[in-house]
Amino acid sequence: MLDAKDHGRLTARDREILKDVILTYILSAEPVSSRSVAKHGKLGLSAATIRNVMADLEEWGYLMQPHTSAGRVPTASAYHLFIGSMMEARAVPARERRYIQENLKSGATDADQLMGTASHLLSELSSQVGIVVTPAIGETVLKAVDFIPVSGRKVLCVVVSSTGFIDNKVIETEEEVPREELVRISNYLTENFGGSTLREIRERLLRMMSEEKAQMDRALARTLELARTGFSVDGAPGVVVDGTSMLLSKPELSDVQRVRRMFEAFADKARLVKILNQCILGGGVRVLIGEDCELTSELDFSVVAAPYTVGERPLGTLGIVGPSRMDYETIIPLVNFLGETLSRALGETFSGEPERK
Repeated sequence: MLDAKDHGRLTARDREILKDVILTYILSAEPVSSRSVAKHGKLGLSAATIRNVMADLEEWGYLMQPHTSAGRVPTASAYHLFIGSMMEARAVPARERRYIQENLKSGATDADQLMGTASHLLSELSSQVGIVVTPAIGETVLKAVDFIPVSGRKVLCVVVSSTGFIDNKVIETEEEVPREELVRISNYLTENFGGSTLREIRERLLRMMSEEKAQMDRALARTLELARTGFSVDGAPGVVVDGTSMLLSKPELSDVQRVRRMFEAFADKARLVKILNQCILGGGVRVLIGEDCELTSELDFSVVAAPYTVGERPLGTLGIVGPSRMDYETIIPLVNFLGETLSRALGETFSGEPERK
């Protein structure tokens, strides 16, 4: 087999036949025969001529024959070539753009809600699985913190990030702390540490506790200890998944074993985060197909993903996951638009963030 990356050997006729096979297979989910390509009549070629070209395309690694007597289906290399130089990316229709913008705007009470809305929109508008990776808590930028007495020595620490994510944690103090002092501590930390990530804040606090231990007064010691305990930095990024049931109607998932593998894959949140966060590098939309990663390889799926940001700061990734036979001409612009719109919604809704120090 020749290297399928050697696109230069394909003639214009080869590329048109390959494109026809890809588009037909995306629509039908059935292996494509030379006869069906000939019937489309776009090229004015006989079935025999098309059959010879398809045999060459198979030899070069762009098509494969699932069964001896069947037609052919595209390979991952074919899809990559199609996406890179053949497809006609369609703009997201105006009606869908308005629908996305209205839903993200109306759902913008907090960042977690926005993530859920974005995941649902991705699934609803693509009929695939929508996934959004939320930021790791340690990398979020502090906007405000509030310590609230719960009972006795228990205090609720509420951390609000500059992008609207909220983290709650109940901590226990060595002795009961009056409400007035908790308010003072909350204000001190918000004013002095707002604009830094929780990881940076924790490192500064540990340095302060080490350097000032000898002369530290009781109030400052209590402030630093509360903050050190309350600012959790070890939480992994979260994943919001929507629409796994959408895939059950796909012909590719008629096999029970494959369905089981799919649900196991979506249950492995850590691996989903790792795969999708690969797509942050370099910005823009990235497409993973076939052997590009473990998930797409074992399920014969594709991932179309893009980062979302606030300003220049990448926060996470969103994307669509589904069988490789997906409508890339529609899905790639959809993922790109949703990434841009979510970034804008986060920026507009939580624009009161402090400057980074």
